[in-house]
Amino acid sequence: MKAKSIKGKSTEEIKDALDESMADGYQPTLAIVFLSIKQDHKAICKLLDDAGIAVFGCTTNGEFIDEITEKGSVAILLLDINKNYFQIYFEEYPEKNYREITNRIARKAKETFATPAFFIAGSNMETDAEELLFGFEDVAGKDVNVYGSMAGDDFTFADQFVFTNHNSSSRGLVCIALDEGKIMIKGVATCGWRAVGTVRTVTKSEGNHVYTVDDTPVLDITTKYGGLENVSPDNEGLLLEIAANFPLQLQREKGDPVMRPGLVIDWKDRSFYCSGSVPQGSKVRFSLPPDFDVMDKVIKGVEHLKDTQMPDADALIVFSCAGRILSLGPLMTQEIEGIKKVWNVPMLGMFSNAELARATGGNLEMHNLTTCCVALKEK
Repeated sequence: MKAKSIKGKSTEEIKDALDESMADGYQPTLAIVFLSIKQDHKAICKLLDDAGIAVFGCTTNGEFIDEITEKGSVAILLLDINKNYFQIYFEEYPEKNYREITNRIARKAKETFATPAFFIAGSNMETDAEELLFGFEDVAGKDVNVYGSMAGDDFTFADQFVFTNHNSSSRGLVCIALDEGKIMIKGVATCGWRAVGTVRTVTKSEGNHVYTVDDTPVLDITTKYGGLENVSPDNEGLLLEIAANFPLQLQREKGDPVMRPGLVIDWKDRSFYCSGSVPQGSKVRFSLPPDFDVMDKVIKGVEHLKDTQMPDADALIVFSCAGRILSLGPLMTQEIEGIKKVWNVPMLGMFSNAELARATGGNLEMHNLTTCCVALKEK
């Protein structure tokens, strides 16, 4: 399988880059497209469709094909994968029947491939991404490989889109099913935020709404650990500071903890709405703001994946949390450069609203503040 990465600031620039990539006779069959909400995704899809290329795409909070991260652009990974080795599915979920939707996709994929793996992208901030993952597990088993992201929208937190050749939705899912008998797919999800303090107990929560930890309002105990001042609705930067730098670290029975940043504050009772579910009675720790070692952990995680499971790769796809670029800023360049050097193959990446992957040593999870790297190789 041969891969090429292209990028541009307009449909016209992408057309020129596509023409150049195919000038030597290269004929891609699949395009993975990450683009800004400002770009015309329908025009990009038509361009690729006219070239006979299947499309999997979503909007982002930033996109890249190398260490230079872009805003407002289009980034595409082109693959000449055998058409018999993959299928693309598109579904909408206005009824919020997330698990049912991915159940249906997994059943269809199992009819074609003995062992399917899945790339997914979902849209809409209300989407329960954990339910999407559970749906795949119900049909394909606990060991199924699922990787992906929740789409972004340049940090406007309004409408995000997923799309394929002839469909797009701000409340839907696009999915690639891959035949693992023909395509090797391996990934790793790494956060790196360091924990601080002792393990504590969530004493009141409902779904993703966390009220108290050790019988103390979660806002109060988080800002105490963070040493944050001016904890009031008038502090416009408070929520971003909490979300990016001081997430709850939800402890799991096996595997790494999962980040659950607070995204909305209810000032009446000083509670949080987190990015994902935090069951009552679960154990959490608090976080320190990220340091240089955060990037080192991600790069070492990818190096370990190469050393132990994936010595060679044809292409690399990276889903990195939008919160990482908010926290790390220009330092993200070093992280992405380090990741690319591991295999030095064509790469595509995006900054997402959530990352979907198996936790190291654990289960399929919806992550935040995490970088997920997925390597592909034709067998």
